[in-house]
Order: sequence, then structure tokens, then C-alpha cells
Amino acid sequence: MGDPVVTGAFHWHGGRLDEARARFGSGSDWLDLSTGINPYPWPGAARLRFDWQALPAPSALRALEEAAAAHFGVEPALCCAVPGSEIGLRLLGRLIDLPGRFMPPCYRTHGAIFANSRPAAADPAGERAALVIANPNNPDGRILPVPILRQWLAQQEAAGGWLVVDEAFADPLPRAGMAGDVAEGRRLVVMRSFGKFFGLAGVRLGFAIAPPELIAALRGLLGDWPLSAAAIEVGTRAYRDRHWIAATRAALPRRAAALDAVLQRNGFAPMGGSPLFRLIDSGRAVALFGRLARCRILTRPFADNASWLRIGLPPDDAALERFDKALADG
Repeated sequence: MGDPVVTGAFHWHGGRLDEARARFGSGSDWLDLSTGINPYPWPGAARLRFDWQALPAPSALRALEEAAAAHFGVEPALCCAVPGSEIGLRLLGRLIDLPGRFMPPCYRTHGAIFANSRPAAADPAGERAALVIANPNNPDGRILPVPILRQWLAQQEAAGGWLVVDEAFADPLPRAGMAGDVAEGRRLVVMRSFGKFFGLAGVRLGFAIAPPELIAALRGLLGDWPLSAAAIEVGTRAYRDRHWIAATRAALPRRAAALDAVLQRNGFAPMGGSPLFRLIDSGRAVALFGRLARCRILTRPFADNASWLRIGLPPDDAALERFDKALADG
């Protein structure tokens, strides 16, 4: 039995503002720090207009995949758009018919993708299985060096297995990505998410970067119209906005450093290499979650580790100051 303040929906994933309002009080001034979504979204989406009557054209979907592939540094033939990276991962579970191995701590989805999944060792030996790894990892922000991932890929390939790297948080840190290693004949899949870095999770857009034969099979499952016209247009324009991407990659570490300073000033040691969120490990985590929620600030607790609390970036200086004051008042 967990603390009644934090059991249930808050342990499943972030963004549960409806439940937070029902539990701790309604109001429009909730500050949601429970996700790892960029609070400074790509600004162009509000200006776009979509044709809701026509089915999305195949040429528009190709243009999106070409723009995304250029951003990832891969050939478009290796890139398939999916309606959210989580759905893409679950479809991969049907196409790669092998047992699954996942590395905790991790997304709950990673343990549910493949049949007969179980945790892998910290330094996994190759086996005929699909090894799923998030890099950067959620929730602890761990970043595995690319040479280690290449070593694990070689081990998996030698055993007839696959390596699946979930890079949902990799956009701010392009040097941590494995997309450039995907090639025909390689047993490597890289998943990318649009919504986290671009701050538009409601678009529900992701990408599988995989060998051509796996891409063809994935397209067969998705059908002719896997995405809405809005997702295609927003994604295409955003991935082509090189200036915004470069400016955001430069700004996010500065904003994460400002959050680090607030946490450290209040006696917490922030963990994690992703500039989109921080994790703290404290015996006060359960009480802190409840106290912040009563101040209408939502953070992310964890059922399997009651001492953890994940905190996303505040959207502006006023929100950071509000968070600082809520911590200090405790």
C-alpha cells in the first residue's frame, strides 16, 4: 500500500491534471511539472490552417518523413512516421517476434511491448531477444555512450536478436543518438518522438528508424493514412525550422541549470542528463509531492521507488520562482 496521497493515476505517467484537480482542488493556475515535455513549444503550430475535408496526400506524408529524416541524419527510406512513438513501439512488438528484455528503471511500455519480457542485466549479454533501451533514459536521465550501445548491438546481432533504442528525449542531445547506425541488414531500430522536444505532445507524432524490410512491414500495419493532416503539416514545418531547433538546443541546458540551482538551494541533488527534466532522490519525496500538489504544482512520483520525484522544466521565470517558494515554504 502506498501513501493515499500519491497512489493511483499519478504513478502511471505525468500530465494527470484532471486527477490532480479532483484530488487537491480545482483552479486554472495549476503548474504542471510532471512531464518531460518542453514547456517552450514550437510557435508555428498556432498559425497553421488545415484542410479537414481531404485525406492527407501521400506526397505530404513523404515530405514529412524527408524533413524528419534530414533532422535525424538518415535516409528517408529508413524513416517511417507513426501516430506517436508508443504506438510505434507496440507495433514493433508484433513485427519482431522475439522475447523482450528491458532495462529498469524505464517506461512501463518497454516491459509490455514484447512477449515474455523480463528485466535485462545492467551489462546485458547478447541473446536472441529484443533488447529495449531508452537513451536518454526516463525517469533518471541516464545517458549511455554510443560506443557501449554499439557493443550491445553487436552482441544482439551475433545472437540473432535486436536492439531497440527509444530516443524520445534525444533531440536536445544529438550526439547521443544512434539513428546514423541504422542500415539495411542491421538489427537496430531507433524510435524518435516529436512531441517532447517540440513541446507539442498533443500532435501524437513519432518515427521509427529501421532497416527497409522492417519499415515496409510497419507501413503494412499502419495503412495508407496513419497520420492526420494536422500532424503532417505541423511536423513538416517544425522539422524544417532549423533556426528554432538550434536556438532551443542552446536554451534548454540553461533553463535546466536554473532549475538545478533552485533544487540545490533547497537541499536536493538533481540527477539526469536530459535538459527536459530532473529527478531527485529523497526520503521526503512522498511528502513533497503532496505539499507541492496542495500548492497546485504537479510533479511525478513513482510506485516502485517512493524516494523519487521527477520534475519538468518550469515554463518561465515566474513559474520557477513559484516552485522555489513552494519548496522553501516546506
